[in-house]
Amino acid sequence: MRLILHLANLLVRGTALMLALTAAVAGLACLGGAFSDQLDALTHGAPVWLACGLGGLALALAFSRDGERKAIAGIALVAVVAVVALMAPELISTLDRPEKPARGAATMKLIQFNAWAENHDPEGTATWLLAQNADVVIMEESGGTAWPIVRALRGAYPYGIPCRAKYGCDTRIFSRWPIVESHSFYGDGRGLVGAWATLRHPRGDFTVVGNHFVWPIPAGNWQRQSRTLAAAVARFPKDSLIVTGDFNSTPWSWSLRRQDQALGLRRRTRALASWPSGAFTRVMKAPFPILPIDHVYAGKAWKTVKVERGPVLGSDHRPIVVTLGR
Repeated sequence: MRLILHLANLLVRGTALMLALTAAVAGLACLGGAFSDQLDALTHGAPVWLACGLGGLALALAFSRDGERKAIAGIALVAVVAVVALMAPELISTLDRPEKPARGAATMKLIQFNAWAENHDPEGTATWLLAQNADVVIMEESGGTAWPIVRALRGAYPYGIPCRAKYGCDTRIFSRWPIVESHSFYGDGRGLVGAWATLRHPRGDFTVVGNHFVWPIPAGNWQRQSRTLAAAVARFPKDSLIVTGDFNSTPWSWSLRRQDQALGLRRRTRALASWPSGAFTRVMKAPFPILPIDHVYAGKAWKTVKVERGPVLGSDHRPIVVTLGR
Protein backbone atom coordinates (compact mmCIF):
# COMPACT_ATOMS: atom_id res chain seq x y z
CA MET A 1 0.00 0.00 0.00
CA ARG A 2 2.85 2.39 0.85
CA LEU A 3 4.43 1.72 -2.55
CA ILE A 4 1.13 2.46 -4.31
CA LEU A 5 0.73 5.72 -2.41
CA HIS A 6 4.31 6.69 -3.23
CA LEU A 7 3.78 6.01 -6.94
CA ALA A 8 0.52 7.92 -6.90
CA ASN A 9 2.31 10.87 -5.27
CA LEU A 10 5.02 10.78 -7.95
CA LEU A 11 2.37 10.70 -10.65
CA VAL A 12 0.57 13.73 -9.23
CA ARG A 13 3.80 15.69 -8.82
CA GLY A 14 4.85 14.77 -12.35
CA THR A 15 1.47 15.91 -13.61
CA ALA A 16 1.92 19.21 -11.79
CA LEU A 17 5.28 19.74 -13.49
CA MET A 18 3.90 18.78 -16.90
CA LEU A 19 0.92 21.15 -16.58
CA ALA A 20 3.11 24.01 -15.35
CA LEU A 21 5.71 23.57 -18.10
CA THR A 22 3.09 23.24 -20.85
CA ALA A 23 1.27 26.35 -19.67
CA ALA A 24 4.45 28.38 -19.23
CA VAL A 25 5.84 27.55 -22.68
CA ALA A 26 2.49 28.16 -24.36
CA GLY A 27 1.78 31.33 -22.37
CA LEU A 28 5.14 32.91 -23.20
CA ALA A 29 4.82 31.83 -26.85
CA CYS A 30 1.42 33.56 -26.98
CA LEU A 31 3.08 36.86 -26.16
CA GLY A 32 5.29 36.30 -29.19
CA GLY A 33 2.13 36.34 -31.27
CA ALA A 34 2.51 40.10 -31.38
CA PHE A 35 5.28 39.50 -33.94
CA SER A 36 4.46 36.08 -35.41
CA ASP A 37 1.22 34.80 -36.94
CA GLN A 38 2.39 31.26 -36.23
CA LEU A 39 2.76 31.95 -32.51
CA ASP A 40 -0.45 33.95 -32.52
CA ALA A 41 -2.33 30.74 -33.35
CA LEU A 42 -1.54 29.60 -29.79
CA THR A 43 -3.37 32.56 -28.25
CA HIS A 44 -6.77 31.03 -29.02
CA GLY A 45 -6.04 28.33 -26.44
CA ALA A 46 -5.44 30.92 -23.70
CA PRO A 47 -8.26 29.60 -21.44
CA VAL A 48 -6.73 26.12 -21.68
CA TRP A 49 -3.23 27.40 -20.87
CA LEU A 50 -4.62 29.31 -17.91
CA ALA A 51 -6.40 26.22 -16.60
CA CYS A 52 -3.20 24.18 -16.99
CA GLY A 53 -1.18 26.80 -15.11
CA LEU A 54 -3.68 27.01 -12.26
CA GLY A 55 -3.94 23.22 -12.13
CA GLY A 56 -0.18 22.81 -11.96
CA LEU A 57 0.04 25.46 -9.24
CA ALA A 58 -2.67 23.80 -7.15
CA LEU A 59 -1.12 20.34 -7.43
CA ALA A 60 2.36 21.67 -6.62
CA LEU A 61 1.15 23.44 -3.48
CA ALA A 62 -0.81 20.38 -2.36
CA PHE A 63 1.63 17.55 -3.08
CA SER A 64 5.16 18.87 -3.63
CA ARG A 65 7.60 19.86 -0.94
CA ASP A 66 10.48 22.29 -0.38
CA GLY A 67 12.51 23.23 -3.47
CA GLU A 68 10.40 21.15 -5.80
CA ARG A 69 7.27 22.98 -4.69
CA LYS A 70 8.91 26.35 -5.22
CA ALA A 71 10.21 25.41 -8.66
CA ILE A 72 6.92 24.03 -10.00
CA ALA A 73 4.87 26.80 -8.41
CA GLY A 74 7.24 29.38 -9.91
CA ILE A 75 6.87 27.90 -13.39
CA ALA A 76 3.09 27.78 -13.00
CA LEU A 77 2.99 31.40 -11.85
CA VAL A 78 4.95 32.47 -14.92
CA ALA A 79 2.28 30.79 -17.04
CA VAL A 80 -0.60 32.39 -15.14
CA VAL A 81 0.92 35.86 -15.31
CA ALA A 82 1.63 35.56 -19.06
CA VAL A 83 -1.87 34.35 -19.92
CA VAL A 84 -3.62 36.85 -17.64
CA ALA A 85 -1.60 39.67 -19.22
CA LEU A 86 -2.77 38.46 -22.62
CA MET A 87 -6.45 38.18 -21.68
CA ALA A 88 -6.75 41.08 -19.22
CA PRO A 89 -7.63 43.89 -21.70
CA GLU A 90 -10.57 41.89 -23.05
CA LEU A 91 -11.77 40.76 -19.63
CA ILE A 92 -11.59 44.29 -18.22
CA SER A 93 -13.63 45.57 -21.16
CA THR A 94 -16.56 43.40 -20.03
CA LEU A 95 -17.01 45.79 -17.10
CA ASP A 96 -18.30 48.50 -19.46
CA ARG A 97 -21.92 49.29 -18.71
CA PRO A 98 -24.63 49.26 -21.39
CA GLU A 99 -25.17 52.62 -23.03
CA LYS A 100 -28.45 54.49 -22.84
CA PRO A 101 -29.54 55.71 -26.26
CA ALA A 102 -30.81 59.27 -26.51
CA ARG A 103 -34.51 59.82 -25.96
CA GLY A 104 -36.40 58.99 -29.11
CA ALA A 105 -33.52 56.95 -30.56
CA ALA A 106 -34.46 53.97 -32.69
CA THR A 107 -33.34 50.54 -31.44
CA MET A 108 -32.44 47.52 -33.52
CA LYS A 109 -32.21 43.89 -32.45
CA LEU A 110 -29.67 41.86 -34.39
CA ILE A 111 -28.80 38.17 -34.21
CA GLN A 112 -25.42 36.79 -35.34
CA PHE A 113 -25.55 33.01 -35.62
CA ASN A 114 -23.57 30.20 -37.21
CA ALA A 115 -26.42 27.72 -37.67
CA TRP A 116 -24.05 24.84 -38.54
CA ALA A 117 -24.52 22.80 -41.69
CA GLU A 118 -24.89 19.71 -39.47
CA ASN A 119 -27.57 21.30 -37.28
CA HIS A 120 -29.34 18.45 -35.44
CA ASP A 121 -32.46 20.43 -34.46
CA PRO A 122 -33.32 22.80 -37.32
CA GLU A 123 -36.99 23.04 -36.37
CA GLY A 124 -36.22 23.97 -32.76
CA THR A 125 -33.54 26.40 -33.92
CA ALA A 126 -35.95 28.10 -36.33
CA THR A 127 -38.62 28.33 -33.63
CA TRP A 128 -36.22 30.09 -31.26
CA LEU A 129 -34.97 32.50 -33.94
CA LEU A 130 -38.48 33.50 -34.97
CA ALA A 131 -39.52 34.00 -31.35
CA GLN A 132 -36.77 36.61 -30.89
CA ASN A 133 -38.53 38.94 -33.33
CA ALA A 134 -35.16 40.40 -34.32
CA ASP A 135 -34.91 43.14 -36.93
CA VAL A 136 -31.87 41.65 -38.67
CA VAL A 137 -30.54 38.07 -38.69
CA ILE A 138 -27.09 37.23 -40.03
CA MET A 139 -26.62 33.49 -40.47
CA GLU A 140 -23.59 31.43 -41.47
CA GLU A 141 -23.43 27.78 -42.58
CA SER A 142 -26.92 27.98 -44.03
CA GLY A 143 -26.72 24.79 -46.07
CA GLY A 144 -26.94 21.11 -45.21
CA THR A 145 -29.32 20.24 -42.40
CA ALA A 146 -29.66 23.96 -41.59
CA TRP A 147 -31.68 24.56 -44.78
CA PRO A 148 -35.09 24.36 -42.98
CA ILE A 149 -33.96 27.33 -40.87
CA VAL A 150 -33.40 29.34 -44.05
CA ARG A 151 -36.88 28.42 -45.28
CA ALA A 152 -38.45 29.51 -41.99
CA LEU A 153 -36.61 32.86 -42.00
CA ARG A 154 -37.53 33.46 -45.64
CA GLY A 155 -41.16 33.06 -44.70
CA ALA A 156 -40.94 35.40 -41.72
CA TYR A 157 -38.72 38.20 -43.09
CA PRO A 158 -39.85 40.28 -46.04
CA TYR A 159 -36.29 40.96 -47.22
CA GLY A 160 -33.23 38.77 -47.70
CA ILE A 161 -30.16 38.83 -49.92
CA PRO A 162 -30.37 36.63 -53.04
CA CYS A 163 -28.00 33.69 -53.37
CA ARG A 164 -26.29 33.66 -56.76
CA ALA A 165 -23.43 31.29 -55.94
CA LYS A 166 -23.29 28.16 -58.09
CA TYR A 167 -23.06 25.76 -55.15
CA GLY A 168 -25.12 27.67 -52.60
CA CYS A 169 -24.36 30.44 -50.12
CA ASP A 170 -22.84 30.11 -46.70
CA THR A 171 -23.81 33.52 -45.31
CA ARG A 172 -27.30 35.02 -45.47
CA ILE A 173 -28.84 38.26 -44.22
CA PHE A 174 -32.54 38.66 -43.38
CA SER A 175 -34.10 42.04 -42.62
CA ARG A 176 -37.40 43.68 -41.70
CA TRP A 177 -36.29 46.76 -43.63
CA PRO A 178 -35.92 46.92 -47.42
CA ILE A 179 -32.57 45.91 -48.88
CA VAL A 180 -31.61 48.57 -51.39
CA GLU A 181 -28.30 46.99 -52.44
CA SER A 182 -26.47 43.76 -51.64
CA HIS A 183 -23.54 41.66 -52.72
CA SER A 184 -22.08 38.24 -51.92
CA PHE A 185 -18.31 37.93 -51.70
CA TYR A 186 -18.24 34.41 -53.14
CA GLY A 187 -17.67 35.28 -56.76
CA ASP A 188 -15.04 37.94 -56.16
CA GLY A 189 -12.13 35.52 -56.03
CA ARG A 190 -10.68 37.33 -53.03
CA GLY A 191 -11.04 34.56 -50.45
CA LEU A 192 -13.94 36.01 -48.47
CA VAL A 193 -16.97 33.97 -47.48
CA GLY A 194 -19.75 36.40 -46.66
CA ALA A 195 -22.09 39.08 -47.91
CA TRP A 196 -23.28 42.62 -47.27
CA ALA A 197 -26.61 44.39 -47.53
CA THR A 198 -27.52 48.07 -47.34
CA LEU A 199 -30.81 48.51 -45.49
CA ARG A 200 -33.33 51.32 -45.86
CA HIS A 201 -33.86 52.46 -42.28
CA PRO A 202 -36.21 55.31 -41.21
CA ARG A 203 -33.20 57.10 -39.69
CA GLY A 204 -31.05 56.65 -42.77
CA ASP A 205 -29.57 53.76 -44.75
CA PHE A 206 -26.89 51.60 -43.16
CA THR A 207 -24.90 48.54 -44.23
CA VAL A 208 -24.63 45.17 -42.49
CA VAL A 209 -21.81 42.76 -43.35
CA GLY A 210 -21.76 39.05 -42.48
CA ASN A 211 -18.63 36.88 -42.60
CA HIS A 212 -17.44 33.33 -42.05
CA PHE A 213 -13.66 33.23 -41.65
CA VAL A 214 -11.35 30.24 -41.90
CA TRP A 215 -9.68 28.73 -38.85
CA PRO A 216 -6.49 30.51 -37.71
CA ILE A 217 -4.45 27.34 -38.30
CA PRO A 218 -2.44 27.20 -40.49
CA ALA A 219 -1.40 30.79 -40.02
CA GLY A 220 -1.67 33.24 -42.88
CA ASN A 221 -5.05 32.53 -44.47
CA TRP A 222 -7.01 34.14 -41.62
CA GLN A 223 -4.84 37.24 -41.71
CA ARG A 224 -5.31 37.58 -45.48
CA GLN A 225 -9.07 37.35 -45.08
CA SER A 226 -9.00 40.01 -42.39
CA ARG A 227 -7.04 42.44 -44.55
CA THR A 228 -9.34 41.75 -47.50
CA LEU A 229 -12.42 42.39 -45.37
CA ALA A 230 -11.06 45.71 -44.10
CA ALA A 231 -10.47 46.82 -47.68
CA ALA A 232 -13.88 45.57 -48.85
CA VAL A 233 -15.89 47.51 -46.25
CA ALA A 234 -13.88 50.74 -46.50
CA ARG A 235 -16.36 52.07 -49.07
CA PHE A 236 -19.26 52.19 -46.60
CA PRO A 237 -20.03 55.07 -44.18
CA LYS A 238 -18.17 53.98 -41.06
CA ASP A 239 -20.38 55.69 -38.48
CA SER A 240 -23.39 53.47 -39.25
CA LEU A 241 -21.59 50.35 -40.50
CA ILE A 242 -22.19 46.99 -38.76
CA VAL A 243 -19.85 44.03 -39.32
CA THR A 244 -20.65 40.62 -37.86
CA GLY A 245 -19.65 37.04 -38.31
CA ASP A 246 -18.15 33.79 -37.17
CA PHE A 247 -14.57 35.03 -37.24
CA ASN A 248 -13.05 31.84 -35.80
CA SER A 249 -10.76 34.05 -33.73
CA THR A 250 -10.68 34.91 -30.05
CA PRO A 251 -10.44 38.53 -28.85
CA TRP A 252 -7.13 37.97 -27.04
CA SER A 253 -5.40 37.06 -30.29
CA TRP A 254 -3.12 39.69 -31.73
CA SER A 255 -4.67 39.17 -35.16
CA LEU A 256 -8.16 40.08 -33.97
CA ARG A 257 -6.76 43.11 -32.17
CA ARG A 258 -5.24 44.24 -35.45
CA GLN A 259 -8.58 43.65 -37.17
CA ASP A 260 -10.32 45.80 -34.52
CA GLN A 261 -8.02 48.65 -35.47
CA ALA A 262 -8.21 48.05 -39.23
CA LEU A 263 -12.01 48.10 -39.31
CA GLY A 264 -12.15 51.28 -37.23
CA LEU A 265 -15.34 50.05 -35.54
CA ARG A 266 -16.06 49.18 -31.92
CA ARG A 267 -16.49 45.51 -31.21
CA ARG A 268 -19.63 45.19 -29.11
CA THR A 269 -19.12 41.54 -28.11
CA ARG A 270 -16.68 41.29 -25.21
CA ALA A 271 -15.31 37.94 -24.01
CA LEU A 272 -18.67 36.37 -24.87
CA ALA A 273 -17.91 32.68 -25.46
CA SER A 274 -19.97 31.12 -28.24
CA TRP A 275 -18.18 27.87 -29.17
CA PRO A 276 -18.31 24.90 -28.70
CA SER A 277 -21.97 24.35 -27.86
CA GLY A 278 -23.94 21.19 -27.16
CA ALA A 279 -23.09 18.11 -29.23
CA PHE A 280 -20.47 19.81 -31.38
CA THR A 281 -19.16 16.52 -32.81
CA ARG A 282 -20.66 13.07 -33.21
CA VAL A 283 -18.94 11.86 -30.03
CA MET A 284 -18.32 15.00 -27.93
CA LYS A 285 -20.66 17.32 -26.05
CA ALA A 286 -19.67 20.66 -24.55
CA PRO A 287 -21.08 21.59 -21.12
CA PHE A 288 -20.46 25.26 -21.90
CA PRO A 289 -18.69 27.34 -24.58
CA ILE A 290 -15.15 28.53 -23.88
CA LEU A 291 -14.09 30.46 -26.99
CA PRO A 292 -15.51 33.86 -28.07
CA ILE A 293 -15.30 33.58 -31.85
CA ASP A 294 -18.60 35.17 -32.97
CA HIS A 295 -18.34 38.95 -33.00
CA VAL A 296 -20.39 42.05 -33.76
CA TYR A 297 -18.80 45.40 -34.66
CA ALA A 298 -20.67 48.69 -35.06
CA GLY A 299 -19.82 52.29 -35.87
CA LYS A 300 -20.13 55.16 -33.41
CA ALA A 301 -23.65 56.07 -34.55
CA TRP A 302 -24.83 53.00 -32.61
CA LYS A 303 -25.08 52.67 -28.83
CA THR A 304 -24.75 49.25 -27.20
CA VAL A 305 -28.01 48.68 -25.35
CA LYS A 306 -27.68 44.94 -24.65
CA VAL A 307 -25.46 42.02 -25.66
CA GLU A 308 -26.62 38.49 -24.86
CA ARG A 309 -25.70 34.91 -25.65
CA GLY A 310 -28.53 32.69 -26.80
CA PRO A 311 -29.27 29.16 -25.60
CA VAL A 312 -27.98 25.79 -26.78
CA LEU A 313 -29.72 25.05 -30.08
CA GLY A 314 -28.97 22.50 -32.79
CA SER A 315 -25.70 24.21 -33.72
CA ASP A 316 -22.15 23.93 -32.41
CA HIS A 317 -22.31 27.71 -31.87
CA ARG A 318 -24.47 29.73 -29.52
CA PRO A 319 -26.30 32.68 -31.12
CA ILE A 320 -25.31 36.22 -30.22
CA VAL A 321 -28.13 38.74 -29.72
CA VAL A 322 -27.21 42.43 -29.80
CA THR A 323 -29.56 45.36 -29.28
CA LEU A 324 -28.23 48.68 -30.61
CA GLY A 325 -29.66 52.17 -30.30
CA ARG A 326 -29.25 54.68 -33.10
